[in-house]
Amino acid sequence: MQQQLRQQSFNLTGCSLSELQIIAERLGEKPYRARQIFRWIYQKKASSIDAMTDLSLAFRQKLSAGGYYVGALKILQEQLSAIDATRKYLFELADGNTIESVLLTEDARATLCFSTQAGCAMGCTFCATGQSGFVRNLNAGEMVGQALGVMRSTDQRLTNAVAMGQGEPLANYDETLKALRIFNAPDGFAIGARHLTLSTCGLVEGIRRLAEEPEQFGLAVSLHSAIDVKRAQLMPKAAKYNLAVLQAACKDYTNKTGRRITLEYTLIAGENDQEADLRALIQFCRGWLCHVNLIPLNPVAALKYDRSLPSRVMRFGQELEQAGIAMSIRKEKGADLDAACGQLRQRQVHRS
Repeated sequence: MQQQLRQQSFNLTGCSLSELQIIAERLGEKPYRARQIFRWIYQKKASSIDAMTDLSLAFRQKLSAGGYYVGALKILQEQLSAIDATRKYLFELADGNTIESVLLTEDARATLCFSTQAGCAMGCTFCATGQSGFVRNLNAGEMVGQALGVMRSTDQRLTNAVAMGQGEPLANYDETLKALRIFNAPDGFAIGARHLTLSTCGLVEGIRRLAEEPEQFGLAVSLHSAIDVKRAQLMPKAAKYNLAVLQAACKDYTNKTGRRITLEYTLIAGENDQEADLRALIQFCRGWLCHVNLIPLNPVAALKYDRSLPSRVMRFGQELEQAGIAMSIRKEKGADLDAACGQLRQRQVHRS
């Protein structure tokens, strides 16, 4: 069992139900007590062991004496968009590193975009996170801790969660899957598996591993070009796998799971929005279960790229539809907060 140790302390946030059962049994309690703790942390958003009032005082005292506690991420900054209902959060981790999360609300949906790493090692040239460099992996407690912080702040229940914040989820596979399972657990956040999605730059081994998992989590693959040389320029670390290898892994995934893969395609003026790019994209998508999500570039200060013209975005969408390929055009949200796709980054808060 992976422990999040702070000297003699143990953070219960991020524990699975089975891990809590082991803790309860070690302390001489019945295994069902674990489910009570699990519900208190993830459903009732308890911030302390003392708040778990259906546990006996003696058990709560044993937990505290054993160094167990309910950890919480510190919110350094919360911003609300002036143009939509998007909220962006800057969290401080226990070691002083910072991460960002975004809450997207529309109609009855409340979607958390959470980070799986502090920084990112993939180095995508059009992405703010990629320019900040990699710091470390997050543990599951820090991932679900983002959700708990947002829910405590807004008193809003999450209906969806997507691992599309900072970092490459499949490079932190075990902890990301552990967090998704807590999001999915009936006694956890109780979010249906089809409402949970992780995104990858195309780590083939991770895609193949994910295909063997029993849960029906969604998978999005950042494509951004269907021409190898261009994709290598935009996504230098992802170029470890050429497009033929990536496509084969994606096809195997859809064949094994029966689930459609979303292909993320950020449209960048003069880089990947020309007719040759469109023809290559259509060819890449033919004959297998995929959906193309077209994303007009969200500008990042100090980066050289510009957003494709709306006419180019529409051209791509129309041609994909005519080719019989499922597609959508992402609606921009949170751009005034630098909270849109590709705009999250490591930030420092200046304290006086």
